[in-house]
Amino acid sequence: MTHPIESRIVRYGELQPCKTAFIDAHTPGSDQKENFTIIGGGVSESPDQHVHITDKIGFNIGAAGQPPKCRNSLHSHTTAEVFFVAKGRWRFFWGRYGTAGEFIAEEGDIFNIPTGIFRGFENVGDDYGMIMSMLGGDDAGGGVTWAPQVIEDAQDHGLMLGDNGVLYDTKKGESLPHNVRPMPLLTEDELKAYPEVPVEDVIGAYVARYWDLAALAAKKPAVVIGESGIIKDKPGFEVDFLARGSAQAESVTAAKPVVLMPARGHWRIAVDVYSTTISTGDTVLVLPGESYAIEPSMTGEAGLYRIAATDDPAGATWTGN
Repeated sequence: MTHPIESRIVRYGELQPCKTAFIDAHTPGSDQKENFTIIGGGVSESPDQHVHITDKIGFNIGAAGQPPKCRNSLHSHTTAEVFFVAKGRWRFFWGRYGTAGEFIAEEGDIFNIPTGIFRGFENVGDDYGMIMSMLGGDDAGGGVTWAPQVIEDAQDHGLMLGDNGVLYDTKKGESLPHNVRPMPLLTEDELKAYPEVPVEDVIGAYVARYWDLAALAAKKPAVVIGESGIIKDKPGFEVDFLARGSAQAESVTAAKPVVLMPARGHWRIAVDVYSTTISTGDTVLVLPGESYAIEPSMTGEAGLYRIAATDDPAGATWTGN
């Protein structure tokens, strides 16, 4: 007899991509990216998007996979968008034209991107790369705004975004329904609400490096994102980091939904009488009331992100601090 937790484990090798998730799916330089929705409705403008676990837990888990030199176009969110690098090397950039600031993230690094600024990212490594995402709220798909030039470029390559949030592909003979208008471009006045945030303000307040977290979590879990975290924010979930010396060998009962996502190494998870091993790129959802333990199963480097729902409203915003 299978254990219920088995249906809430998504393996990296089982992830089902959508290659037409967003408006830039035909735009050169962005047309090879893959979008994954792991838990929740996710963020996608395509009906082709597969959802692995449909539970609504107060936040979404997803991923983006891209070959070298492929980029995700500039967009903004009204709720939190947190990434950690699972595979490869990534450049994050932001601002109206992506020129306000940038930094390079290595495997295991985590970035809590401020809401209300345009952001994008690209794989600057030598192989296919993967970044895992945490998105605030259950309706993360309702809060995406594209920079005007992204919408214009997409139209030049056959994709139109309706004001209903749905993509229409003219290359397939599709057109906007009679009751749907094109998604309006932001006006110059509206664009003034999207700040050009200096790079030092972003990196200093919203980025945590893997090796720093590994050192901090040598004896107890390090709170990464939360009111008392390294990144002080309340986006509707809290993130902490476990290393070999701070693993949770004794079972605890989850009070709210908990998601476990290894950043490095192999980890043994035990839920009730069921146990299995998970590794980088895998995702596990533990529901309230379930007891679980988690610890490295092999020697070598081991790091894991644990995400837990909170009662905070989703969508902490950039404050300029």
